[in-house]
Amino acid sequence: MTRRAASACLALVLALCASGAWASSPSLPRESRVPGGVALIGLGKLESVPGVVTYGKHRSPVVATPEGWVAIVGIPLDTPPGVQAAMLDPGGDEPPRPLKFSVAAKEYAEQRLTVKNQRHVEPSKADLERIERERTRIDAALSTYTGERTPPFVLPSPVPGPKSSSFGLRRFFNGQPRNPHSGMDIAAPTGTPILSPAPGRVLDAGDFFFNGNTVFVDHGQGLVTMYCHLERIDVAPGDPVVAGTILGTVGATGRVTGAHLHWGVALNRALVDPALFLPPDPK
Repeated sequence: MTRRAASACLALVLALCASGAWASSPSLPRESRVPGGVALIGLGKLESVPGVVTYGKHRSPVVATPEGWVAIVGIPLDTPPGVQAAMLDPGGDEPPRPLKFSVAAKEYAEQRLTVKNQRHVEPSKADLERIERERTRIDAALSTYTGERTPPFVLPSPVPGPKSSSFGLRRFFNGQPRNPHSGMDIAAPTGTPILSPAPGRVLDAGDFFFNGNTVFVDHGQGLVTMYCHLERIDVAPGDPVVAGTILGTVGATGRVTGAHLHWGVALNRALVDPALFLPPDPK
């Protein structure tokens, strides 16, 4: 197939396919085109990688499946409903083209929590300066894209335990509104080992004001996971990890109401619902 014919075929695929057979692929996350969800966008059956896909300022994974190439686009929680567009850059002399997809509205519930340390609700000036420094570190970690590593996109739970449906909840701490919850809370006793669900490299690790002891792991192609409120950290920035490496143990550090793991999953910098990456429930 010539490059011109391939481009024409790709354009037709993008125009006609909102989703495809790959939407239920066992090697991909489940699709949910809502704020905080994931869009799977077919790129056609081509012999080589169709190009670079970005959404906003950040690069999204592009992976090969038996049904063709697929872009896996993370949708930020603050995305308004309506038509959105990622961009496909085929390279060479071909101009970038939009990959349009629709985002449906989703109303997340409210959650009201009481924390004992009022500093975690009303930080001091020194705390706010620390929070701003940490925000830069968090953004750098979540924005990481490593092209030479292709991760699995179906991940086992990093710890056993009941998984709350807390992602996206509009949270109130001691009656004061705060940002929506951007991860999954997994209940587990203090000291429970936290296992990396996939190979990767530790990007950052340390004590953060809100998140407590936290670890960020780069799995490749813009897939980054984060683990918060740890009792103990067992890895350091730069460490390679494999599936099953102990990252640390469950704790209650930072802004918490009790021991648990806050597990976050980011794609193209967007924190998305970790439940979409878990294996299907055999029940």
